[in-house]
Order: sequence, then C-alpha cells, then structure tokens
Amino acid sequence: MKDRLPRILVNLKLYEQSVGKRALEIGRAAELVWKEKGVLIGVAPNALDAAILARELEIPVFVQHVDSVPYGAFTGYISPLQLKQYKIIGSIINHSEKRLRLSDIAWINQKLVEEGLISIICAATPRESLSVAMLKPTSVAMEPPELIGTGISVSKAKPETITETVKLVRSFAPDVRILCGAGISSGEDVRKAIELETDGVLLASAVAKHPDPRKKLMELAEGVLKASRD
Repeated sequence: MKDRLPRILVNLKLYEQSVGKRALEIGRAAELVWKEKGVLIGVAPNALDAAILARELEIPVFVQHVDSVPYGAFTGYISPLQLKQYKIIGSIINHSEKRLRLSDIAWINQKLVEEGLISIICAATPRESLSVAMLKPTSVAMEPPELIGTGISVSKAKPETITETVKLVRSFAPDVRILCGAGISSGEDVRKAIELETDGVLLASAVAKHPDPRKKLMELAEGVLKASRD
C-alpha cells in the first residue's frame, strides 16, 4: 500500500471551487498529469465527493478526516472501517483544521493499518512528527499551521523544521514516509521539499483554487521530476 502514497497530495478542503463537479474536474486533471509525467498525485475531497471520485478515478482518493468510532449508533460520524467499501485508499488525520486527541489519533491509525489503508498523520512541529511517527502510520505530514494558506512555503521559510523532522523520523521510525506542507504553491517549492529528503508534499489552495488545475499540477509534478534529476 505504501507504493500508493502520492508524491503530491491535494487537500481540496471545502472551497466553493473544489466541491461537486469541480472536485471531479480537479481529480481528472491530476490523473492526466500522473499518466503523462509519471508522478503519482492523490486527492482528498470532502466526504460527500470522495465516494464519487474514488469510483471514477484511478489515482488515490483519500478522505480529509475520519472519526475514532467503529460501526454503531454514531450519527454524523465517519468510521475508518467504511472507507474500503468505497475504494477510498486512506485518510488524513489530525489536520490543523481538525485536530484530535492523541488517543483518537492512535485508534484511527490502528484501524486504518488493520484495514490495509493509508494513514497520513499531520503534525505541527518536528517533535510532534516524531511522536505520531512512533504510532507507525504510513506517513507523517509536517505542517507548521502558521504557514497554511499563506503562499509562503515551509520548504523556503522554515527548511530547518523539515530537516529536523526528517532526521528525527528517519532515526526512530525509518519505515514511516514523510510529507511536508503549508504554503506549498509552486514547482520550486516542491523541488525544495524533495531535496530536503521528504517523500512528497501536501497542499491545498494552490491547486484547489487555481483556474487551471491541470496547468498547476503539471508545474508541481515538474518540481518532483527536477528534484529527482538533480
């Protein structure tokens, strides 16, 4: 399943420009870029759209959040046990806009792993990244919350936080992949993140709000390829 962890994961959030038909358009653009460039791109739409996109697309489709509940009388919740039947490949956990207690993170991560799904746990600092990496998810995604949505890339503004995260996680949980996010908006940002020895990037508005998502995704994929060539 780790080979299905995207190099570029686009969180579509709940922007007007990234729900419904538009979510599917962005997903199809990501699929075209993957097939043309060979850089695996995944999307994480809202839960209503995720089931549709997972049915229509070949690329990995994630949900943005699941709750720490099994099947049962849990009105309004999403269980990690539901995802596989909809061909959803995994979930983001503990995004800065949907923070969770460590006990809930651990339970959700365990269930996703048991289901053979991808678990991506977000963390705000290198130390928090290490803490959640010890739960043995598929990946941690280090995102300083103060940079999210700013267009100021963590790979440029705070490269030392990425370097420290990579050092800590590689030392104590070497099988856990590392994504970085917050302010990633250009191919150059992606190139820098990969050169800092991450496995990929997590981003949102740069693609979700872009008038031509295919064009932006092509640029981002070129950043991955350039880092691989350098």
